[in-house]
Amino acid sequence: MIIVGNTFVDEAVTSSAFCCDLKACKGACCCLEGGRGAPLTDEEVPLIATAFPFAKEYLDIRSLDVIDREGLVEGYAGSFATPCIDHRECVFVYFDGGIAKCAFERAYNEGKTNWRKPISCHLFPIRLRHLGLTFLRYEQMPECLPAREYGAAANITLVDFLKDPLIRAFGEPWYMQLRDQQIEMT
Repeated sequence: MIIVGNTFVDEAVTSSAFCCDLKACKGACCCLEGGRGAPLTDEEVPLIATAFPFAKEYLDIRSLDVIDREGLVEGYAGSFATPCIDHRECVFVYFDGGIAKCAFERAYNEGKTNWRKPISCHLFPIRLRHLGLTFLRYEQMPECLPAREYGAAANITLVDFLKDPLIRAFGEPWYMQLRDQQIEMT
């Protein structure tokens, strides 16, 4: 376990090779079976409502029907998540050439909104857990095998691949401390 500030980081976060290969996995992380979608912070709920009008244009009728019936989010304070279609794909997914992608991220990339997507999605496959202190762990999933193989072949670690979301979540000084500790461990 590595400690950076008030955050405990599983050593696998710093030592694992990883780089998404969307052509191989087809965006499987957006369509995982389980019923609940992306975990949301309480602060993200109003951001979803604000960004939704810009992301809506990329969604199909199935997504819009679920949103009309169930709303933009499900759960309660401290336990919000995005709704899913048939207990699988997030309602904010659209498909591009058979690859699941985020409608919020597309609206962000096109300059239509300043909110990119839920931080849990941006950090995936790192999972956050808050128990007074924050814990980061690497969730290895079979669907991400192509990312592990590609990361190993390209010599890219999970920390390097997730630089932008880690800085978004914790700030650049925190990220640089994590990188320094990663280098010391190698």
